[in-house]
Amino acid sequence: MARTVARVIVDALSELGVRQVFGVVGDALNPLTDALRTTDGVEWVGCRHEEAAAFAASAQSQLSGTLGVCMGTVGPGSVHLLNGLYDAAKSHAPVLAIAGQVPLGELGSDYFQEVDNDALFSDVAVFRATVTSPDQLPQLLELAVRNASGRKGVAVLTVPGDLGDRELSTDRPARFSLNPPVTRPEESAVREAAALLDRAERVTLLVGRGARHAREDVLALADRLAAPMVLTLKAKEGFEGDANPFQVGQTGLIGNPAAASALEDADTLLLLGTDFPYRDWYPEGRTVVQVDTEATHIGRRVPVEVGLVGDTGATVRDLLSHLAAPAAGTDGARDRSHLEKARERFEEWRTGQARLADPSHDKGLIGRLRSTFDNRSDGIRPEALAAVVDRLAADDAVFTSDTGMATVWLSRFVEMRGERRLIGSYNLGSMANAMPQALGAQCLDRERQVVAFCGDGGLSMLLGDLMTLKTHRLPVKLVVFDNRRLGMVELEQEQAGLPEFGTVLDNPDFAAVAEAMGIPGIRVTEPAELEKAVRRAFDTPGPVLLDVLTNPDEVAVPAKPTVEQGWGFAVAKVKEIVRSHGDDGTA
Repeated sequence: MARTVARVIVDALSELGVRQVFGVVGDALNPLTDALRTTDGVEWVGCRHEEAAAFAASAQSQLSGTLGVCMGTVGPGSVHLLNGLYDAAKSHAPVLAIAGQVPLGELGSDYFQEVDNDALFSDVAVFRATVTSPDQLPQLLELAVRNASGRKGVAVLTVPGDLGDRELSTDRPARFSLNPPVTRPEESAVREAAALLDRAERVTLLVGRGARHAREDVLALADRLAAPMVLTLKAKEGFEGDANPFQVGQTGLIGNPAAASALEDADTLLLLGTDFPYRDWYPEGRTVVQVDTEATHIGRRVPVEVGLVGDTGATVRDLLSHLAAPAAGTDGARDRSHLEKARERFEEWRTGQARLADPSHDKGLIGRLRSTFDNRSDGIRPEALAAVVDRLAADDAVFTSDTGMATVWLSRFVEMRGERRLIGSYNLGSMANAMPQALGAQCLDRERQVVAFCGDGGLSMLLGDLMTLKTHRLPVKLVVFDNRRLGMVELEQEQAGLPEFGTVLDNPDFAAVAEAMGIPGIRVTEPAELEKAVRRAFDTPGPVLLDVLTNPDEVAVPAKPTVEQGWGFAVAKVKEIVRSHGDDGTA
């Protein structure tokens, strides 16, 4: 018996090992969701918003290294996928989106809900096609999957509403060839880079996600070069922890002074598997060597002396073999003062941050003095919340974080030790990603601890999909940094010398909202209650929402604050005080 278009697609997903498909049911998708209903091993996860479905599929792809799948029906359903798909594209996550479409005979007639999907997804997708005949399958599906996997991006396959249940005249199994190649740079370029590194006196590594699979090789190179290792946020996973004696944390707005100094003090920078985009944080006038699998990434952020296009692990091993051997009769040790200085600064910074994270910090003399300026309402310090979660969370927990201040606190206080994993919208920078990404992560393994660092603005944007966690009994722990603000936007305004405007959020009691949805909610208003509340959240079976009222005036000082930023912040605070006095009639 010949198979239908829907059956061919769903059978292929099962063959590929896809375990969940995320989306919202409706019209054009009905043949596909019915095929899913009758297929063992592939679960339909009905979401409340297609954006959440796309975020969940992207998270699964990033965690598993395999294909994530989401679906959106005709018109608005497909449009709603876009933001989550952009996040997948920017994260280089292979995702297949099945988009519904109006009946084939109505295409081009401005039919009800008709949207030109091929045009809609033209910027986000590495491959897009509309099925116009059943006999285009399974070839069209094979092309979509190969492009998504091979080019590490989004593929969109549009299925008109009257094609899903039509049979193929000639049927065959889908065939996929998905073995990724391991590339290496030319030997002459490796020799040139090795000679340059041999001549350098102070080398600093900037290490990104693309180097995570080559951890031991990268550590060996850092030791050989006596180089401190600055991590991008996505390299926390794999390179953080006491087992790495070279790492000095992150740079950029979420970073620390030690990492900034390690870059500034170097004469040579070695970029490994990173396309770190913030040009202002690269020091000027340094010699730069860059290793990346993508030739288009070489030199697009900072001028590069030598670019090596290839797999990071293979390239680092080649570099190690070409670096000059220690001279006979010597221990071969390079001067390690640059590394030691950077590590000493990093430990000093971590000690200071640990003091801030102590829930009793504001009771001490320095803490009381500071709190008169930035915590007059005695709110819970977000540093303390992040530190308690770090201490109590499992060593194999999966963390997700919303864009903004929630990511700052995770970056500084949560260590990716053990088998911990980390997912966030760290390239697109979208709001509202943490909860739906946690949803996708938890579906992969319902026994593994998944913790979402949610901003109050991000959580409320896709709040409806709390019901998806409840319906599917997914034990995600939602930690809400409830500062009643769009905190990062407030900080941006104040650093520019502008008074805070439009960032204040009129929040509900999120714990009570969760309870109304059938999810245990815990609300924390006092610092002394913090550790007990976090323990209770982690010990409670099923999903839990922990709503912590954090200090809205907390300032995350950048790694290398400028005079202009400090002056802008001071001016902004004066403007806010004057405005607030004017508002309450006291001025």
